[in-house]
Amino acid sequence: MKKILVMAALAICSFANAQKGTILVGGNISYTSEKYEYQNGEERTNEFSFSPRVGYQFNDNWTVGGEFTVGSAKEDFDGGDEIKDNNFKLGAFLRYSVPLNQTFSAFADFGLGFQNQKTKEYDNGNLTSKYKADGMYVGVTPALFINMKKGFGLNFNIGGLGYETLSYDNNGPDYSKFYFNFGQTFNIGISKNF
Repeated sequence: MKKILVMAALAICSFANAQKGTILVGGNISYTSEKYEYQNGEERTNEFSFSPRVGYQFNDNWTVGGEFTVGSAKEDFDGGDEIKDNNFKLGAFLRYSVPLNQTFSAFADFGLGFQNQKTKEYDNGNLTSKYKADGMYVGVTPALFINMKKGFGLNFNIGGLGYETLSYDNNGPDYSKFYFNFGQTFNIGISKNF
């Protein structure tokens, strides 16, 4: 029994050490489509985002890196009105991970950075107004990594904790959002250690 415990401990330690000095590449892609039907019309919203990240695992448990997100959204209303949003985020993240065994690891990402949003409103195809906003974001996201094969795997998270701001130009509004959404969202991503 003691030999089995020693071999299991060595396997877990060798798995953790195998990750030190590696490059982490990963990210998420998301798409959302919503439709609201009213008595006198309907509204459709389509959103897409792409969020890659690259990091360096400088310690058995710590990874530091950069991340960005590019996204777009479009809302169509009956009568020819539409709103188009383009979003951009650029920041850094710090990850602390704990290997549970050779297949599973738990980790938490702390990210912060700059964000930008551009909005255009159209009426029957004619541009009626443009808005631009800049701000920042900060957040913590706990997650689970499942090692599928040789450092390639899936990341799962069910929400996080964060704060973000946007300040619109031309005397527009100042927007701030605090969120605590554990159990309210579900995200899947992929990552690979090289």
